[in-house]
Amino acid sequence: MSDATEPEAVDLRDSQRKLVVTWGDGKKTAIGYRDLRLACRCANCVDEVTGVARLDARTVPDDIGIRTAEQVGLYGIRFDWTDGHATGIYTWARLRARGAE
Repeated sequence: MSDATEPEAVDLRDSQRKLVVTWGDGKKTAIGYRDLRLACRCANCVDEVTGVARLDARTVPDDIGIRTAEQVGLYGIRFDWTDGHATGIYTWARLRARGAE
């Protein structure tokens, strides 16, 4: 990928429970696994009509992990979480908007 705002590398730092995305412009976005899981916007986690969160943060363990990660087209990534959730797609644009170091 050549665009500065597209990912160059995705690193799952399991020992730190952190996703790190390195972008084409060299900036990095680091997001803790639990924060990432809580940010899921799929229909199971957020009501599609009202936008109200359905996911109860108390049900997401502090030590949540990622079993697998899979790129979805050219626009995002999907995770299979250790809590059994696997339907959310995180777009590259949304991950980038979380802030780059």
